[in-house]
Amino acid sequence: MMQSKTKTLKNTSIAFALFLAGLTTLNAQEKIDGVAVVVGKNIVLDSDIDKFKQEVELRSEGKVKISNCEMLEELMQQKLLAHHAVIDSVVVSQSEIDGRVDRSIAFFTQEYGSEEKVVEAYGFNDIEDLKKELARVQKENLLIEKEQQKITEDIDVTPEEIRVYFKGLEEKGELPEIPAEVVLNQLILKAEPTQEEVDRVINKLKEIKKEIEEGASFKLKAIINSEDPAVAQNGGKYVITKDSPFIKEFKETAFSLDVNQISEPIKSAFGYHILQLHKVKGNQREVSHILMQPQISDEKLKETKEEIEKIVAEIKEGKITFEEAVAKYSEDEETKNSGGLIVNPYTQEPSFELTRMPPELYPRISELNKGDLSDIYYDETREGEKMYGVILMKDKTDNHTADLVQDYVRMQQFALAKKKEEEIAKWTKEKIQETYLKLGNDYKDCTFKKDWKKENK
Repeated sequence: MMQSKTKTLKNTSIAFALFLAGLTTLNAQEKIDGVAVVVGKNIVLDSDIDKFKQEVELRSEGKVKISNCEMLEELMQQKLLAHHAVIDSVVVSQSEIDGRVDRSIAFFTQEYGSEEKVVEAYGFNDIEDLKKELARVQKENLLIEKEQQKITEDIDVTPEEIRVYFKGLEEKGELPEIPAEVVLNQLILKAEPTQEEVDRVINKLKEIKKEIEEGASFKLKAIINSEDPAVAQNGGKYVITKDSPFIKEFKETAFSLDVNQISEPIKSAFGYHILQLHKVKGNQREVSHILMQPQISDEKLKETKEEIEKIVAEIKEGKITFEEAVAKYSEDEETKNSGGLIVNPYTQEPSFELTRMPPELYPRISELNKGDLSDIYYDETREGEKMYGVILMKDKTDNHTADLVQDYVRMQQFALAKKKEEEIAKWTKEKIQETYLKLGNDYKDCTFKKDWKKENK
C-alpha cells in the first residue's frame, strides 16, 4: 500500500514541479551551467534538473526523493510531447493561455498572500514579468496536454477492465488511500456601485484626458489618480504585444490608438481606464494608463448582505433549494450555471482534498457536514469587486482505503489513466526513434526506462 501511495505522491509532485518550469529556470538573472539534453528543438539545462528536484521535494514535504536521471527522464518526456505537438500543428489559443495565467496568479497569490510576495519568491522584477513567463509555461503545458489528448483520444475502459485493475491492486496490497474530500457549491451576491458613482469616475477620467491633451503630464496624473498598484514603480507605463497577458479591453484599445492619442474611458473587470499610446516599435506598443475604480458605499454593502441573508433564510426554510437559489440569484458567472459548483483551481476537478485547499476557503467549511451551509462571508477580488457569499457542503468523504463500489468513479479514472499511460509509453517508444536526441556527457551513464540513448542518425 505504501508503494502505491508513494508513487502517486511522486507523480503529483513531479507534475507540479514541471508546471513551475518557467518560474524556476527562466529568470534572466540565473546562471546557466550547461545543456543536459536536446530533444528535437527543445533543451533541458543542468540547472533545470536541480531546481525541479528541489520543487518535488518541497511539494512532497520531503516524502519524495528523485534522482537526477529520473528527473531528466520526466523532463525529456515533456519536451518530446511539446516537440511533436508543434510538428502535429496542435493549436493553442491566446484566450486559453490567458485563462491559465490568471488562474495561476490567483493560486500563487493564495499561497503566498499577495502578488508582490509571489514576484519576490520567484525572483521576477514585477507582476508583468511573472505573467510573461507564466504565459510561456502555460503555452507549453497546453501543447503537451493537447498532444497527450490526441494520442489517447480513442482510449476507454470497460467495467470489466476497471474490476480487473482494482482486484490487481487489492491482491498486491497496493490499494490507494483516498484522502478526505469535499465538494462545495457557492452562491455569490455582488455589491455594485451606483450609476451616479460610475458616472463620476467616467467624468473624472474625461476631465483628466482633457487636461493631458492641454499639456499636463500623463505620468503625474497617473501617480496622483491611478489605482493600478504598479503605478508608483512604472508611472502607469507598459510595453505590450498582442500576445502579452493583459486583459482584452486593454490590448484592443492600445492597438487601436495612434501615437500620442488618448482613449476615451473604457471599462474592464478592474474598473475604468484611459490609455495613451507613446511609441510603436514593430509588434510592440508602449502605452500608459490611468485606472479608476468606482467606490461602493457602506449602504450598498449593507443592502447586499441583507439580501443574501433573506435568500439563505428561504433555503433553510425549504422554500427554495440551494441550486434553485444559485440559478435565480447568484452573480458569479463561473459557477452560476453549474449550481454554484466550485472547481479546484489547481486540479480543475470538482472536489478539494480537505487538507489541501485555498487557505481562505478552509476556515469557512472545515466544521461543516454534508448538507450544511456556511456562515455568510464577505470577500473582495484583486479587481476591486466586493461581495457576500455562502457555501453549501454538497458532499464530504472521510479518508479511507479505496473501495470499488464507493470509489468506482475514481477507480475508473485510475484505470483509464493507466491505460492512457501505456498508450503514451508506446507512442514515446516510437517517437524516440524519429526524434533528434543528444544527451550531455554527465547523463550518458543513466539507466532510463525508455531508449533515450539511441544513436542519432
